[in-house]
This record gives sequence, structure tokens and C-alpha cells, in this order.
Amino acid sequence: MASAESTESERKYEPGPTARAPRFLDIPGVEHTGEPAEMLLEAVYFDTPDMELARRAITLRRRTGGPDDGWHLKLPLGPDDRQEIHAPLGQPDDVPPRLLERLAAFTRGRELSPTARLTTRRTTTRLYGPSGEHLADFSDDHVHAAQLRGPEPKGREQGAHWREWELELVHATPELFRAAEPVIAAAGARPAGHSSKVARALGDTWPAGTNQGPLRPRKNGPVRDVVLAYLDDRITEILANDAEVRREEPEALHHMRSAVRRTRSALAIYRPLFNKGAAARLEDELRWIGRVLGRPRDAEVLRTRILADLGGLPDEQSSGPVRGQIEHELGAKYDGGYRRALAALDSSRYFLLLDALEDFRNHPPAKAKAERKAGKASAKLINQAIGRLEKSERKARRTPDGPRHDKALHKIRKDAKRLRHGAETAVPFHGKAARKLRKSAHRLQEVLGRHQDAVIARELLAGFADAPDLSESSKAIYQHLARQEQDTAEQSQAAYEKTRKKVWKRRLGS
Repeated sequence: MASAESTESERKYEPGPTARAPRFLDIPGVEHTGEPAEMLLEAVYFDTPDMELARRAITLRRRTGGPDDGWHLKLPLGPDDRQEIHAPLGQPDDVPPRLLERLAAFTRGRELSPTARLTTRRTTTRLYGPSGEHLADFSDDHVHAAQLRGPEPKGREQGAHWREWELELVHATPELFRAAEPVIAAAGARPAGHSSKVARALGDTWPAGTNQGPLRPRKNGPVRDVVLAYLDDRITEILANDAEVRREEPEALHHMRSAVRRTRSALAIYRPLFNKGAAARLEDELRWIGRVLGRPRDAEVLRTRILADLGGLPDEQSSGPVRGQIEHELGAKYDGGYRRALAALDSSRYFLLLDALEDFRNHPPAKAKAERKAGKASAKLINQAIGRLEKSERKARRTPDGPRHDKALHKIRKDAKRLRHGAETAVPFHGKAARKLRKSAHRLQEVLGRHQDAVIARELLAGFADAPDLSESSKAIYQHLARQEQDTAEQSQAAYEKTRKKVWKRRLGS
């Protein structure tokens, strides 16, 4: 059985000592039920020595018995919802590699070992709708728990055995939860006071969660919150895309590098609000991982670009040795870059960066000015980023055409990208003005991105054309493609001249 993914939506209840089976047909929408089915389940739960998975509301278990025996990884999606990933049973203590990939950004090099064993005698009743659709499963569980590491939690003797009800949606909408509440309450149960069976099993050793809920910056609130809320969203993206990069999912490199760049841009713009050294160190490490992720991504984009240009030539030119060399050279560059990216994602340097990002979010090294009102303070800092962009543009206009001018335009592109991300942080309270600024900066970034891509492609093709022992026909093709890229670079530069003034006119008010 290959690993599979699904979304689990369930609620747990604690039946009282006099609880009886709920009257399922009293639940609106439930027309009939299936015969109760009994099974015996045994699950061993795994975590790091410091219970990092539990802290993040992530559960990893190996369960036998029932129709879905195997390894189960559950990642939180919301109050009632979790992403569930299944993998085959395999060996008892060997976590499947595909699940380890999902967890690497959270375990960060720490070993996983058993924490608890739960034996559950489960009786499940299926609930059906008027057309025979399988709405949900109601489970009546009698649980025995045993801790597998550390001292016994307080009160373990009383908590080792308990009864629990679960209502898990199959094809029903969350409305069924609300519809079932009075029926379940009338049967003598209340919402469970624990998030999971293993949480109850471990009692006092279960760690406090890290999820504080989303931070909502306010216009008259501290500007510090603007950065921390934006940083929290980007950390979530980085952690989510980490597993996708490890599995070589399409566009994962692009999405993760984009999250890294956004994070670095926000730290750079709002740097005056924080301890300079702490923010600068984070920026340096984000620059490092961004470059590592960028190398295979850039090779991939360049290969796709040049092969598309080559495809526009006659068949005898587009399918010959030139195509083979481009695919070989840039394919090797991509493969090598990806291997180095995967090695970086398994390095202690990267794990320390993730720790530092979360520590900065949770314990920001903020200065007194970080308490200033978000609307006014963010406008000032973002307008300073516009000034930085204008300075780069003035320098570019003084630089004669050639490699130095190309480099100056690339600097403008990077400043436009920083401004775009900065404007993005201010959208919640600067609204339309921030969105317009973000859009103008994005347009400028895209125009100069086309210019930079053309410059890089032109230089690569010119290098291929100058290679010794190259046939005249191949050399002519490389020279033709290089001229095309030169034309694209000139067209992009002309488009930039029309675009740049629109950004200059944008400013954020307080």
C-alpha cells in the first residue's frame, strides 16, 4: 500500500457514567444506521525526546487492527480538521521515509521514539442520509493506555482506562456536528477535555501547544505586530513547502524560495524596529538558503526558456545536437543544485535557521519604536523603501550600457521586489493604497525579471557558441538564440522605462 492522504474531520466526547447510546435518528439528516461493528485497535505513538510533535498538535502512530492499519501521520488544519497521511505497516520501529520527509522541518534532526501504547476496543456505527449516503461514523471507544517513556504521569492509575466517543464525518458537512450536539448531550456526553487520546494518556507530561492563533495587526496597534504576523505566515509556508521540496513536487522550490524572500524583505524593511544584529543574522541565513534553493530553480527556468526558443526553429535545427547539449548541461546543473538543496535542508545550519525564525517570532528583540502605531510607522518605513528604489534608479541612469548597466537594473529589480513584499505587509490597514503600490512594484519587478533572464540566457548561449570544436551549424544556432535574447533584453529595458515612473508616484499615508 503506497502512502495516501485524506482530510479527517472529527469531534471527541466524554460520556458520563450513566451515558447511553445516542438516539442517532434524532439527528437531523440521519435516516438510518448500520449494524454496530466491533474491532480491537492497538496504536503506538512516536515523538521526539522533547515532544516537539505534540507541541505542534501533530501525531504520529503505528496502528494495527481495523481497515486502515498502518502508519498514520496527522497534521492540524483547523479546530476539527486534520490532514491524515497513511503508510504501510512496515517494521514496528522504522518510521516510513515518506513520513520522515513530512516531519523533517519539525523534528530537525531529533530522533523519534515511542511515547505511549493505546489499546482500544471500538464499536462503530455508520450513519446514513436519506439517499443512502454515508454521512459519518460514530465510535464508542474503551481505551487502555500505557506510557512507554519517562516517569508515570500523575493520576495515571485513574487515567489508564477510559471511555470516549468520536463522531467522524465521511461525506457529511460540518453542519452535522452542530446537528448532533443536542442528541449527544442528551445521551449523557460532553465535549472532550483533551485534544487526542495520546494527550490524555500522557497526562501532565503532555506539552503546552505552540499555536497561539493568528495575530491580527491593527492600524493603531504596535507596528511590531505587522512584522510578526507576516513572519508567522511565511514560517508556515516554509515549513509546509519543506516537505514538498524533499519530495520534488512541481513548483515546490519556487514556492519555498518565494516564502524565504518575503521573509527577508520584511525583516529588511522593518529592521530599524529590532535589534540590528539579530535581524541581520536572520537576513544573512535567509539569503543563504534562498541562494541554495535558487540554483536548481534558476537552472530549471533557464532550461525551459531556451528549449522553448529552440522549439521555434526549423525541426532540423531544434532537434539536433544543440538541444542535446542544452538538456545535458542545464539538466546536470539542475540535478546537482537539487542534491545540494536537499543536503542543505538536512543540515544543522538550516534547522538552526528555523529555530531562530520561530524564536524571533515568539520572543522578538524589539526596540521601543516597535510600539509605535502600525499605520504611521509602517508607511514611513515602506516609503523609505521607495526612496531606496529611486536611488538605485538614479544610479542606473548614470551607468553606461553594458554589463555594469545590466547589474544596475538587476539591483532595481531586487529593490522593487523588497518594496512589493513590504507593501504586502501593509495591505490589512493601508488597503487600496498598499495594493496599488504592491501591484506597481510587482509590474516593475516582472519587467526587469524578463530583462535579467534574457541577460543570463544570452551570456550562456554566447559561451556555448564560443566553445572549441563546435560545428558551424551549431554555432550559428547558438548565435541566433543569443541575438534573440539580446532583443528581449532591449525590449524589456524599454518597457521598464515606461513602467518605473508609476512606482515613483506611489506613497503611503499614515
